[in-house]
Amino acid sequence: MPGSFTKRTFELQTNGDSALDIRFADAPGPDLSETIIALAQAIESASIPGVTELIPAYQCLTVCFDLLQLPDDGAGTQRLVDILNELVRVQLTQPSPVAGPRYQIKIPVCYAPEFAPDMQALSNHVGLPADQVIRRHSATDYLVHMLGFTPGFLYLGGLDRQLHCPRKDRPTLNVPAGSVGIGGGQTGIYPQQTPGGWQIIGRTPLALFRPQRDPAFIARPLDRIRFVAISAQQFAETDPFAEPEKIPIDTAETDLANAGNIQKSRGARR
Repeated sequence: MPGSFTKRTFELQTNGDSALDIRFADAPGPDLSETIIALAQAIESASIPGVTELIPAYQCLTVCFDLLQLPDDGAGTQRLVDILNELVRVQLTQPSPVAGPRYQIKIPVCYAPEFAPDMQALSNHVGLPADQVIRRHSATDYLVHMLGFTPGFLYLGGLDRQLHCPRKDRPTLNVPAGSVGIGGGQTGIYPQQTPGGWQIIGRTPLALFRPQRDPAFIARPLDRIRFVAISAQQFAETDPFAEPEKIPIDTAETDLANAGNIQKSRGARR
């Protein structure tokens, strides 16, 4: 069920008997994530009978549906495919912007040795001392591409290429909740204690998954994450359920631009 509109090529693929994947041929990146989230919002707004859940990922959007809610005429799934094809075509040719606020979210991370069991191995691999790894890792605004693996796990794009490091050959059985890791060209945070194969270089004291709150997750796709290095004492003193600092993306960009203008004006006066 292939299709090609604008500059993106996509295909609808079955995913079991109750889901369809809208899969794009493009490489993962900010623009594609923007397209996928906008498409998810368009499908949600369409209120298609039978559609129960939408799951965005790096290169696809999974559309889950209830077979019992589709028309009982033998063509219910095909009708859903036709509707989705048309929605994708419209979104790609007449794109609507993603609705809702976006934030730069500052997440404290302690990179002390007791929270960074793989820092030495990663430092050896990338050829940088630990202090430079920390400086580079905490100097970037990371795009939240998707949540997955476990509830609240953030898959973050934008990792400094010099920090790219392969996953472990043998996963760790118990990675503590809040662990910050690097796996290949990605960085992310483990919300719960789980097995994991990423190189662990720090830990946040904040709980990323808060099921008793709405929203339950500390961030959502298209937010930006900035890691802020803290001491072991600050880690111990931080309330896990404290609200992280959130700056609306437009405000953050304006502040950065203003800061740059201030520096330029100061330089001009010198």
